[in-house]
Amino acid sequence: MMDLSFLKQLDKLSLVINKKVTSNFYGGRESKVSGKGLLFKDYRIYAPGDDIRTVDWKVYGKTDHLYVKLFEEERNLTAHIIIDFSSSMNFGKKIKKHEYAAMIGIGFAYMALKNNERFVLSTFSDKLELFRAKKGRKQLVASIDYLNRKKPEGGSNFERSISPYKKAINSKSLIVIISDFLYDTKEIRNVVDNFKDHELILIQVLDEMESKLDLQGEFKLKDMESNSMLRTFISPFLRTKYLDNLSSHSAKIKKICDEVGARYFFVDTGTPIFDNFYRILR
Repeated sequence: MMDLSFLKQLDKLSLVINKKVTSNFYGGRESKVSGKGLLFKDYRIYAPGDDIRTVDWKVYGKTDHLYVKLFEEERNLTAHIIIDFSSSMNFGKKIKKHEYAAMIGIGFAYMALKNNERFVLSTFSDKLELFRAKKGRKQLVASIDYLNRKKPEGGSNFERSISPYKKAINSKSLIVIISDFLYDTKEIRNVVDNFKDHELILIQVLDEMESKLDLQGEFKLKDMESNSMLRTFISPFLRTKYLDNLSSHSAKIKKICDEVGARYFFVDTGTPIFDNFYRILR
């Protein structure tokens, strides 16, 4: 069962979306259309027929001219949260990567709920499990129940598994992909290009042991997806080489995201979940 106590801390945060989006649903996001809303856009001189309630009387008191306030019409944003549940996500010393990823996913769903936005959590491994975006607390409860029952299994061809998701999106959306991203960067690039017209966030989740490899000596390693075994000796030199390769891989993912305006975050399971959320959403 997931520890959801951190959700109370998220009440003080809100989703930070930079792009202007358009959809058919009113809610908490900016669009390019002027209309009724909460986000101030500009002033213009009052004209007969304008709603008198939009007059800024403070400006009138200073200038002796009537000006009306223009607002950005607010639109809703659908949040699509896609979590890697392949076998490699079943690794972890204190907490499994898939459990930590699920908590991050639920956090995003909770923030969407607080903003009265539609959201959906889906998972992928060797195939995509896709659900329908909805609003409301029932959707959040159903998502939590689903993730609590879901077990990581199977391998994953990242591009083939996740690309069909594009057909499920019919308006500009927030797309959050949570994975260890231990995939070929060519696959990652193709997936990012598929979703580059949306507000895209990639969150790479690794266990502390994977991110630091604070080990030395002889070990028997097991591939989580193929179950193959490998005996190896982890020396200081091998550790340094491993960390360099990991850093290079993560840097390539960030560069891919930077090129299309997507955002990339690296997190490890040893960091309190709220601390990572604060870094992502601030």
